[in-house]
Amino acid sequence: MALGARSKEVNRETAAAIVSAGVVAAYALLLALRFVRGQWVLDERGRPIIVDFLEVWTAGLSVRNGNPSGPYDWMAHHAAQVSVVGHAFPGFLGWLYPPPALFLAAGLAAMPYAAAFIFWVVATAALYSAAIWKITGRPAAALVALAMPAAFGNASVGQNGFFTASILGLGLLALKERPRLAGTYVGLLAYKPQFAVLLPLALAFGRNWRSLGAAVVVAVLLMGLSLAAFGTAPFVGFFHSLPMTARTILEHGTAGFAKLQSVYGCARWLGADGRTAYVAHGCAALVVAISSIWLWSRDCPFALKASGLAIAAIFVTPYVYMYDFPVLALPFAFLFRARHFDNLEWGAVIVLNAAMAFYVWRAVPIGPMLALLAGALVLRRYLEHKRDVLRSGSAGCVVP
Repeated sequence: MALGARSKEVNRETAAAIVSAGVVAAYALLLALRFVRGQWVLDERGRPIIVDFLEVWTAGLSVRNGNPSGPYDWMAHHAAQVSVVGHAFPGFLGWLYPPPALFLAAGLAAMPYAAAFIFWVVATAALYSAAIWKITGRPAAALVALAMPAAFGNASVGQNGFFTASILGLGLLALKERPRLAGTYVGLLAYKPQFAVLLPLALAFGRNWRSLGAAVVVAVLLMGLSLAAFGTAPFVGFFHSLPMTARTILEHGTAGFAKLQSVYGCARWLGADGRTAYVAHGCAALVVAISSIWLWSRDCPFALKASGLAIAAIFVTPYVYMYDFPVLALPFAFLFRARHFDNLEWGAVIVLNAAMAFYVWRAVPIGPMLALLAGALVLRRYLEHKRDVLRSGSAGCVVP
């Protein structure tokens, strides 16, 4: 590599790290100021603010009080939340997770609400940073990932986007050298199964049998432990609550279709009825899923496979929100691991973050476009790889 080109790469990465460090510091300062003013975690009277973490902590409290099926009764769960905050409030924060997630919720409920909220945000942000750092080999990349507006949104409401991205990223990273550990990470995604739908298929088509076996064992073990710890009632409640979840969130759009960051949400936001939106989403998700599985069956760089699967995981589910989009840092991290970004790829990073920042100002379902932007970079890298293989006259490929 020419010295001048190397110098330009260093300059671009340094500039990205400096800007990102400033953005992350601004996020931290803003959250601290909001906390002091009673606008984050607790209000000015010391009561929990009505955000997503409330339903997690309340679910954990129900478990610790001997009622693990309570979170799946939406009316009872809402009443428990009202009791926690000390005043009535409109709407519902429903518990939508399968029984294994109750272990996590119960652990958080062992702490006071504010301590649990802040611990969860800090711990998962640290895990997310470590995962991005490990994937890329550069601490500056962790700053860039934390500077995403989706990261700030996740921290603001105490959601699990950092945790999901960390599990998926570390699992993909471990796949080649520690396949059983990779499968363990994949199995842990049983706590949020809509993001794990494609993983077994990708592992199978990629002939990663040890990882697939470990994932199945861990998922079954989690279900068995949940059954032993909580009994059958939470499982019955979970499956009974699924139609209500579909009706409330997907069909009636109680959270707002503009916030639903899927093709389904985009179609409903544009005025399509439920059936048309499901068909549109199903067709788009099928194309993305087939593309990802096809990529995993090919002899091509692993960075492309990992990036494509991370994009597909967030694209195929109709139930996805902006707080889930820390997952979209993964394809960029794996692509960067394989090769330094050029100007076009850095431009895509800027566009991605600008679009997320626009969402903060005005909620619109931009998620599919963001995923397709990342997918375009993967396709570009794949075409470059094929060109290089043809030029070299070799049928094989180097796996970075």
